[in-house]
Amino acid sequence: MKIQNEFEAVSEFLTKSDSASTCRLLAPHLAQPSRWPEFLMGQAEQPVRVLLIDDDPHMSRVIAHELLGDLRINLLGQGRSVREGRRLISEHEFDVMLVDLNLGDGTGFELIERMKIGRPLAEAVVISAMEDEQHALHAFELGATGYLVKNSWFGNFPQAVLQVVNGGASITPNLARRLLSKFEHSQASGQTLRENKGKDKLSEREKEVLKWVASGYTSTAIGARLCISGQTVNTHIKNIYRKLNVRNRAQAVSFATNQGLFK
Repeated sequence: MKIQNEFEAVSEFLTKSDSASTCRLLAPHLAQPSRWPEFLMGQAEQPVRVLLIDDDPHMSRVIAHELLGDLRINLLGQGRSVREGRRLISEHEFDVMLVDLNLGDGTGFELIERMKIGRPLAEAVVISAMEDEQHALHAFELGATGYLVKNSWFGNFPQAVLQVVNGGASITPNLARRLLSKFEHSQASGQTLRENKGKDKLSEREKEVLKWVASGYTSTAIGARLCISGQTVNTHIKNIYRKLNVRNRAQAVSFATNQGLFK
């Protein structure tokens, strides 16, 4: 009963405050991390620096509560929009960004792409209510190394942060299983597509986009060079993936080069 009362008091306090600095005062009273090897990133004296971008106030409080209860993690700042996310990315040196996909003024995809340009060594973990393969694959194509589904029993935000910052990946198990199934299906049909590669050739515009992708340019940068929107570029890239039966930019470039599609 005493533990329950203390937990309810903490929850009520967090509900009334969105301030990371205020929540930090509660950290000594929350669950402490288990033994952690010294050779891994994320130590109490040098915690992993994290940004949290989510426009759902309740979910933000839940995630912040977990992060602030782990001394291996330092929550530097929180935002609720793409605009605030851009500001946080430019203002802070950080290691991991937790980002929702649906934000009021745009998408988390924009922030992942921006983060990879401005902070290329940082990791991105998606936190989303959308549990579908296409959103996950697109996030991974942009450079994310984690995808957690909100309200999943398997959600553990501190663990996800520590996994990706130490070279791993973090994906909600149910989604990971579906992605594996999709990958197996793609492998089975890949040989058939290669044998009939002449039936569905890339358009000249798609080849042009793929050449810029091969040069390392982002969708936004490619759009600026071709005088089209970044969204249009992403549409071309999706069509390229479909025609070549590949899953990411690196595979598309490799396949196109091997098949002489740039000639």
